[in-house]
Amino acid sequence: MRKVAVLGMGHSQFCFNAPKTQVELLSEVSLDAITSSNLTVKDVQAAFIGNALGTIAEGQATVQQFAVNDMGCHNIPALRFEGACASGTIAVRDAYMWVASGFYDVVLVAGVEKATALGTPLATRCFSMAGDAKYEFPAGYTFPSAFALLAHLYASHYNMPLAKLKEQMAAVSVQSHHYASKNPLAQLPFEITAEDVLKSFMVSTPIQLHDCCPFTDGAAAVILASEEVAKKIYEKPCYITGVGLATSGQLSTQYKYLPRLRAREISVDQAYKMAGITPQDVDVCELHDCFSIASLIAAESLGFFDFGTAGEAWQKGETKIGGKIPINISGGLKAKGHPIGATGISQLYHICKQLRGEMVDLGVQVEGAKTGLVDTLGGDGCLCHLVVQR
Repeated sequence: MRKVAVLGMGHSQFCFNAPKTQVELLSEVSLDAITSSNLTVKDVQAAFIGNALGTIAEGQATVQQFAVNDMGCHNIPALRFEGACASGTIAVRDAYMWVASGFYDVVLVAGVEKATALGTPLATRCFSMAGDAKYEFPAGYTFPSAFALLAHLYASHYNMPLAKLKEQMAAVSVQSHHYASKNPLAQLPFEITAEDVLKSFMVSTPIQLHDCCPFTDGAAAVILASEEVAKKIYEKPCYITGVGLATSGQLSTQYKYLPRLRAREISVDQAYKMAGITPQDVDVCELHDCFSIASLIAAESLGFFDFGTAGEAWQKGETKIGGKIPINISGGLKAKGHPIGATGISQLYHICKQLRGEMVDLGVQVEGAKTGLVDTLGGDGCLCHLVVQR
């Protein structure tokens, strides 16, 4: 298999109520990725697009084919990937395999969503479609309630008082907002305190408003290319050296393993082994923090901390720049935003910016970062991972 490089990238402002359509957002970030790769639209051989709710949010299907046409990439294969919140990362993994195999030399990978167009009630219902629609949703299952149950289970499983866990969860949100305040692309670029979190609206006990990521509009794009192409045209490529993907059924079928998600541990192990690394080799990570409790569960399953101890690590600053493993220096889903189909591409964008040393001016550069990890969760248990190296 050939080595696969990440070349140019594009990233929109993550926001509420974007005035542009999904096709327009896709086209803009994709052209940014192409031009910053020192390529033209004629060089793109295929486009893989992550998008979960486009048909419902705008009544618009096949956004991928309209976007590539508007960009001038006429008649190329344009495919849409749907894996709930992991849609964009799955698209990257698939594109990686096509380039690594030698079938394509240059592939555009992008993601987009306009989740805020749905409004809160419909968006909550639509997000819950990534759970089981026949049995889970009628029982009151939405993702806030699912992660609330996981929080209770986490506290019980690790014999932790719920009040202590809530303080640890608050530390996660405080850190995310701190770094988002330095990210000009973030949706919620402001600082908050632990008190703000603990006094915020109760969504589904013990999950409060500031434990939750927002609904988001936005898009992001990257160009994947063979090593041969990359060396000819691009000065600072990053290389995807490991990929992983594993899926699970309904959350109720995973009860023997919860609060850990078995699919995450299988997927990230695939990526680590493929890249020839261990968790200790990761310099910076963007993980799926749709809720603050999700950060603790993820960081432990990724191998960064012992089970039941990740919250203490956040409180001690071990997840900040200069700590043991900097996590979500972009602000994460919690404060940077979570436009479902674009989330995984955005995570990859920020990892590559770190590995290329391009975050110095914003004051959030992880010094000497050479290896990064992307962790994305879709629905009840679709986990996709990317190891990226300088």
